[in-house]
Amino acid sequence: MIRFLLKRTGQALVVLFLVSLIVFVLLHQLPGGPARAILGPKATPEAIAHFNHLQGYDRSLPVQYGMYLKRLVTGDLGESYKLNQPVLTLLGERLPKTLLLTGLSVVLAALLAVPLGILQAVRRGRASDYVLTGAAFVAYATPVFFLGLVLILGFAQQWPLFPAEAPQSETVGGILAEPAGLVLPVVTMALGIIAMFSRYMRSAVLDNLGEDYVRTARSKGQSQVRVMARHVLRNALIPLASLLGLYLPTLFSGALVVESMFNYPGMGLLFWNAAQSNDFPVLLGVTLVVGVATVLGSLLTDIAYAVLDPRIRSVS
Repeated sequence: MIRFLLKRTGQALVVLFLVSLIVFVLLHQLPGGPARAILGPKATPEAIAHFNHLQGYDRSLPVQYGMYLKRLVTGDLGESYKLNQPVLTLLGERLPKTLLLTGLSVVLAALLAVPLGILQAVRRGRASDYVLTGAAFVAYATPVFFLGLVLILGFAQQWPLFPAEAPQSETVGGILAEPAGLVLPVVTMALGIIAMFSRYMRSAVLDNLGEDYVRTARSKGQSQVRVMARHVLRNALIPLASLLGLYLPTLFSGALVVESMFNYPGMGLLFWNAAQSNDFPVLLGVTLVVGVATVLGSLLTDIAYAVLDPRIRSVS
């Protein structure tokens, strides 16, 4: 197990290095260079030259990259020239709120998708299977923004059960203090996840139901519930764990749309506002954080995979 963890951690570090390199390249692909993007189109050549000297942009690219890595290690992601705040501070304020939104959505999706997938597999070919399959395809094919609009029109205007705007508190505790405002954003994100997870769960359960160990358990007189709980469920959750780690970038893109629609003060809304104002340090900072989160998510997925299926450790 230790060898497996060391190998996966080493691979994650290599990918993190490549992520930092890509973000560094993006920084130098900004229109007119970093100085022009930050100082604006009206900046004088003298101001640009002074800025490049202060930031080290007049040095060779390898030296610049070394300086960039040093700033990353110390937590320096630059400063937003629109908000006049360090990017790390802005991300520190917004990231917990986005994690709350995505976390609640994933938990809700898992709580519903797992039993729905099992139900579809057990009742394969019956009316309930066809109905749930059709509903899953519709939910998965529907864009997030359209789902959000339908929920706003239905449950915030037609039947005003929930507010159309998310909680605006600056803290996670303040947001949790207004649970009604979280309902529509969380459900909007969760619907698409439920559709995907339930389909994967259905396929995984069907694959396991045909295995020899399931037939052996049934021949010993074990009930259907016991077979599902003790033998099928654990193995069926393995593909779902893998899918969750790889789904992180999609979760952020969904959070970007949902946060913009419901004015939720998270990292997605920060990215959206930065894109509208060409606040490149914030855009690159968010890109770096999402890249790091994706790599860490994949690492945690590998670990979960190995815990759920010990055979993975022996072949990796």
